[in-house]
Amino acid sequence: MSKKHNFSAGPCILPEEVFQKSAEAILDFNGIGLSILEISHRSKDFVAVMDEARAIVKRLMNLGDDYEVLYLGGGASLQFAMVPYNLMKVGGKAAYLDTGTWAAGAIKEARKVGTVDVVGSSKDDNYSYIPKDYTVSSEYDYFHCTSNNTIYGTQMKSFPEVDTLMVCDMSSDIFSRQLDFSKFDLIYAGAQKNMGPAGVTLVVIKKDILGKTGRENMPSYFDYEQHINKESMYNTPPVFPVYASLLTLQYLEKNGGIAAAEKRNEAKAALLYNEIDSNPLFETFCVKEDRSLMNVSFKLLDDSKKEAFDSAWKAAGINGLNGHRSLGGYRASLYNALPIESVQVLVDVMKSIK
Repeated sequence: MSKKHNFSAGPCILPEEVFQKSAEAILDFNGIGLSILEISHRSKDFVAVMDEARAIVKRLMNLGDDYEVLYLGGGASLQFAMVPYNLMKVGGKAAYLDTGTWAAGAIKEARKVGTVDVVGSSKDDNYSYIPKDYTVSSEYDYFHCTSNNTIYGTQMKSFPEVDTLMVCDMSSDIFSRQLDFSKFDLIYAGAQKNMGPAGVTLVVIKKDILGKTGRENMPSYFDYEQHINKESMYNTPPVFPVYASLLTLQYLEKNGGIAAAEKRNEAKAALLYNEIDSNPLFETFCVKEDRSLMNVSFKLLDDSKKEAFDSAWKAAGINGLNGHRSLGGYRASLYNALPIESVQVLVDVMKSIK
């Protein structure tokens, strides 16, 4: 069977090399006669994996020893609660930017911990743009934003200057473009978009921001300092997802790092958006200036063509093109590992619909 063109929003496409090396490790990891699925997380073989998985993140992001890298369970959704528990002072408040479903989820969880002010929102316009006319003052313990919105196809092209800590959920565009990562005090991201399989979450945190909330009733697992002190092994980590994430990041580093990935991603997005803009049958859901490089959400303007279009892209070996159930339409996710050849296949199908 030939490999399909995988536009799935996540879990998503990964480099073929990562699949091959992961499969080998499942059968025999490092030639030790044991599978990666059965070795102890305390063994020297896996400790080396964890150490390098943490180190490579700082190399790719150009961050120093004032930052710590953690690999945790629970997905980005757990971070919705861990962030306010660790950064919102007792009696304090936080500022949130509401740009989509996942940002709204983060707001909901933070309000269970303390006071949240939504400083900007595009909800009333179905999240079709990124709010820009807002300010964040020092009265807030931190500012939280979501860099890319998988459902609606919007992405923050720049980040505000704020007089407090900057927290960002980068789940769906982590490692896809160059940023000054030192601008952020805490970054978190579910791995299953751009850096590995589902089951592990990356947290990058500036160490000196912790321990200042005055909060004494925080569950131990929620405490970032507990995880830092145990070198990301406070409990048994998700061993295989960490290993596969390391392989993915090694592949990224070997192939030009984030700068090279950004160029490839820009070329893929330009190819698809150019077809959408020039083809009268298609249209995006969001404003042009905020279009995502990672998730292209679009709709077919003539319902009578839907059956023909759906049959055509499926026949072309395309997978995962259906839009999110809350929005409808179609969604092409252009994560790092997706080759431009797959985008060309989709564009050719779009051109063929008359």
